[in-house]
Amino acid sequence: MTIIEIPEGWPADEDAALAVQQELRGRLVLGEEGPGVGEGNVTGVDVAYDDERDLVAAAAVVLDGRSLEVVEEATAVGRVSFPYVPGLLAFREVPTVLAALGRLSADPGLLVCDGYGIAHPRRFGLASHLGVLTDRPAIGVAKNPFTFTYEQPGAARGEFSPLVADGETVGRALRTRAGVKPVFVSVGHRVSLDRACALTLHLSPRFRLPETTRHADALCRRALRDALSTSTP
Repeated sequence: MTIIEIPEGWPADEDAALAVQQELRGRLVLGEEGPGVGEGNVTGVDVAYDDERDLVAAAAVVLDGRSLEVVEEATAVGRVSFPYVPGLLAFREVPTVLAALGRLSADPGLLVCDGYGIAHPRRFGLASHLGVLTDRPAIGVAKNPFTFTYEQPGAARGEFSPLVADGETVGRALRTRAGVKPVFVSVGHRVSLDRACALTLHLSPRFRLPETTRHADALCRRALRDALSTSTP
């Protein structure tokens, strides 16, 4: 099993990570509409951790944007590359996620992250971080609320309400299934909020979570189990 080691020069403390985050945020692109619904490929990324062994497994699953059939999948296992600090979680997993993305032969197209984009204390969550580093359109679709307030959207599929932080709309609580709790959608990079929500609904035809997230979640968990089963006790 090949372990992705922490890259040389990777931020080692909170101050260094904040400086990198601020620099990358200056490259964020928020004025583009993004890929059309059902166009090209869409790639879900997700991670699973083993804290005892300090390992993180990343998965990248490419779906056809129209049919939502799996086109390709890849995984990587690496060292957790940063301590747990809320608002800086991208620094724990980005090297391994990039390694998984780098093992794909298909064009990833849009990146869909199980997390946040600009719905973040410094408006630069994982979806923004990955989007900027890869210069690909990216959105965040999170399971749980984080650093904002919101009202419950209407009960019907497609209803939404704004996510508000410091008086600014940073995303939407979006109902992907009637009567089921919403997901939390935010722009990552090179996608508008309207398009991010339309894409999320298209990617969630049957379940609360997008198919991208469902596939990537299952795959990263499996990759971590396989890595642990082959490692030396």
